[in-house]
Amino acid sequence: MKRIVLMAFLALALPLAGFASSIDFTNSTGTLTGSMSGLSLSGSVLVDVNPWGGVRVGGADLGSVSFSTGAFVSSTGTGVGSVVMFSATGSSFTITSNGSNPSLASGTIFSGTFSGPIKLTQMTPMNQSGEIIYELVGQLTGTLDGKAVSGMTFEDYVFTGKNGWMGSSTGGSGDTFLSPSAVPEPGTLGLLGTGLVGLAGIVRKKLKG
Repeated sequence: MKRIVLMAFLALALPLAGFASSIDFTNSTGTLTGSMSGLSLSGSVLVDVNPWGGVRVGGADLGSVSFSTGAFVSSTGTGVGSVVMFSATGSSFTITSNGSNPSLASGTIFSGTFSGPIKLTQMTPMNQSGEIIYELVGQLTGTLDGKAVSGMTFEDYVFTGKNGWMGSSTGGSGDTFLSPSAVPEPGTLGLLGTGLVGLAGIVRKKLKG
């Protein structure tokens, strides 16, 4: 439910001019490793590419998703709801196609970085097996098929051990939402529309005169 609300919020936040070109990339499994130097994801498999309003591409293994954050910045609270922040400095985020599906050419699909602090939130208490689910949320900027894009990633991974996120998590999944970033803002579009209406009125008066 929380993920659906976040998706809806992101959709509203994106300018309508770029909404039709927004894409949701889904990844599964992989190893998320945490330390004071930052977080890094490796071995995660790209399993779904869903252009909103376009043709969806799915498969067991379409490619890979990997990223690394900057160093640990701060932590707030303990237990469920506690938050750990990481820097975006020196970060990277890559989505790659292996060419197994004809609709996706082999090579790098998205290459970028985190554009702001990365937040890691503890979502569940530790269970009897010592497992804790953490969700990572971060803003992204970069290039998608050679075009400037921005968006967000939401990653959920299970860590096992008394040190929580300070270790390795195998498994999990994530969604990355990207949309063109070089588009007019709604306010700019509104001003443009007002200007065109005013210009039309002036032209009409001149024609009548």
